[in-house]
Amino acid sequence: MARRLYRQGGGSGRASRSAITIATAGVALGIAIMIVSVSVVLGFKNEVQNKVIGIGNHIQILNAQSSFSSELLPIVLTDDAVDCVNNIPEVSHLQRFCQKTGMLKTEDSFQGVVFKGIDEEYNLDFLRKNLVKGSIDKPFSSSENTGNLVVSQIVARKLNLTVGSKVFAYFFDQKLRARRFTVTAIYATNMSDFDTRLVFCDYKTVHQLLGFEPDQTSGAEIIVSDINLLPQISDTLGKTLLQLEDPYGSHYIAPTIQQSYPHIFAWLDLLDINAIVILILMLAVAGFTTISGLLIIILERTQFIGIMKALGTPNRPLRHLFILYATLIVGRGIIIGNILGIGLCLLQQHFGIFRLDATTYYVNTVPILMNWGYVVLISVITFIIANLALILPSLLVSHIQPAKSIRFE
Repeated sequence: MARRLYRQGGGSGRASRSAITIATAGVALGIAIMIVSVSVVLGFKNEVQNKVIGIGNHIQILNAQSSFSSELLPIVLTDDAVDCVNNIPEVSHLQRFCQKTGMLKTEDSFQGVVFKGIDEEYNLDFLRKNLVKGSIDKPFSSSENTGNLVVSQIVARKLNLTVGSKVFAYFFDQKLRARRFTVTAIYATNMSDFDTRLVFCDYKTVHQLLGFEPDQTSGAEIIVSDINLLPQISDTLGKTLLQLEDPYGSHYIAPTIQQSYPHIFAWLDLLDINAIVILILMLAVAGFTTISGLLIIILERTQFIGIMKALGTPNRPLRHLFILYATLIVGRGIIIGNILGIGLCLLQQHFGIFRLDATTYYVNTVPILMNWGYVVLISVITFIIANLALILPSLLVSHIQPAKSIRFE
């Protein structure tokens, strides 16, 4: 009977047909907006998180005294320290680096930067992925000074550099020292905090400028197989690595990427609050449109209800009838909303229709990350809440009297 009423389009009047259309549209719109909102938040968090991790990696091993210094102090990666790291199954790669501040200068301008010295063991996948000009065909070296330099697009524009440009770098210690580099590639992560100050060159070049002993380095970076395991890996390192010291008496610290850049990850966590607010609002829209639609349908079916009661139908089956009727409306709205929401997400994911200002949002297009578990969960929760909301308006059926309702117009 509920299906028959649904096929008839509600009641005999226009109000019920409009109510069905509005209720269906409300549920569909709510579902679509919730799916798009969750996908955008997940995509944005994933993109920004991957960029921060690509630059700083999951965990860094540093000299404990570096926390109180403007420069990274030297540390030795002893065999015991390396074994502590490699004995953790979730660790997939360990790579050294040297780091020193300096200044790039051309005839027209200058820019203070951080020179990050890397060698053959350094994973260049992230850097290659974000190149806009040039290439990194020849790996950086720990045994020779190739003079190769990779700069960001921001630095290149400010200093008017391009691939093949020669540029002098100056370093200020007890005396002024200069080095000449050749720009071999230009990258752009759109993370201005990094792009404005980070350049890459040979490990040996920076190591010599720092004046470290042959076995000393600025630190090392750990890449793990799953970022969700960082807390456990950090605890494991805290019980082993952090209790060791190098031959020069220095102790180790191993901050995670969240600890190194807490402001970025705190900002990403705020996005979850925005998504929750949107979900609550859309659930409310779906619930209220369904409630209002059912009330209008019951009022327009007053004569039908009176006749059914006059024939001896109890209130409970009549209430169930209209709840099932409204459930069909909710189900149709959920199907339409899923088609609309998933369709918009897939279009954006493959064609990047909606663009963003990368200097403000760190990405060129609205990022999308589809999580089918969340899509199903949104649909199920909406269906449950919408049906629970129908219980209250269905009580109106119990107050309709057959004698009056049969004469109702």
